[in-house]
Amino acid sequence: MDFDLTEDQRLLTDSVSRLLADNYGFEQRKQLLKAPTGWSETLWAQYAELGLLGLPFSEDFGGFGGSAVDVMLLMQSFGRHLVLEPYLATVVLAGTALRLAGSEEQQAELLPAIAAGERRLAFAHYERQARYDMTDLLTTAKPHGDGFLLEGAKSVVLHGDSADTLIVSARTAGGRDDAAGISLFLVDAASPGIARRGYALRDGSRAAELSFSAVQVPREALLGEQDNALPVIRRVVEAGIAAGAAEVVGAMEAMQAMTLDYLKTRVQFGKPIGENQALQHRAAEMMIALEQGRSMAMLAAMMLDEPNDAERERNISMAKVGVGQAGRFVSQNAVQLHGGIGMTEEYAIGHFFRRVMVFEHLFGDTAYHLDRLADQVA
Repeated sequence: MDFDLTEDQRLLTDSVSRLLADNYGFEQRKQLLKAPTGWSETLWAQYAELGLLGLPFSEDFGGFGGSAVDVMLLMQSFGRHLVLEPYLATVVLAGTALRLAGSEEQQAELLPAIAAGERRLAFAHYERQARYDMTDLLTTAKPHGDGFLLEGAKSVVLHGDSADTLIVSARTAGGRDDAAGISLFLVDAASPGIARRGYALRDGSRAAELSFSAVQVPREALLGEQDNALPVIRRVVEAGIAAGAAEVVGAMEAMQAMTLDYLKTRVQFGKPIGENQALQHRAAEMMIALEQGRSMAMLAAMMLDEPNDAERERNISMAKVGVGQAGRFVSQNAVQLHGGIGMTEEYAIGHFFRRVMVFEHLFGDTAYHLDRLADQVA
């Protein structure tokens, strides 16, 4: 298999790297964290100008028709700079749901608006009692007039506090843990009856708790087939895992480079600490873990279009475990090799560490995916 980048992919990574190098230094990022939204609307507009917001969408809807590998390369660049903008929430998660389940009219309305930077979306599925179980759903959508009445709550909705439109899962039939009976709805975030509480996650990125009280949604807000949304939800989560894995690879690249530079410049007892053979071995082990994580992230990206559900789910879980373990090893050793400064807010390495740890718990942690893999073997 040819892993060389195409000319278009090289141009993409070069242009994104230049943009982020100019606008996403560590001090600049700390200022963005203080903004009301927690990210830069100016940069969001620049992403739109570069075509990044329409990267995975069809050209028919204002996109570039990019592949999962193109998104992987972009997310790696984002990971190297700890980007805060809601790309994962809007383009990857909500965009995947629209591409898979949206009608021609829904796609024509929303995808061009996303690509132009005019509309931000959030994918609201997980609930507090469910942990990582995608079928555990208490939110309901009951028939009401010509539409539905939405009741319930969603937890840790990525960038749910700044979204204009929400893609909300709700039970339209069946019991709490049934695989069937789940539907998706496009909901205006400003609808009466919606309460949002935004907050910063441990890595500084944004999320929200959402509650729905007698929220009226029209029948045309139904996204995809009624009662049969679970396959789409699984594909959305898999796309999130693949994109997040690529972001972690970018973060690991940055931590590896920062650690090597520190080992070369930090002088103790009259010589750089990098001359210590034990630390050289540790740096080599970090590089091995990084390359292992990179391989698993590539696997996840390439498996997104696999038609065999069992094969795709197994490989995505393998990738989540592999990247999670590699990310933990690299980030822990990067902090340790930086000594005391690795634990401070004023130094970047700790911020990378927290980003990797947050990803490890998104869309199912390592233990959850190991259990899924074990169940398939048993």
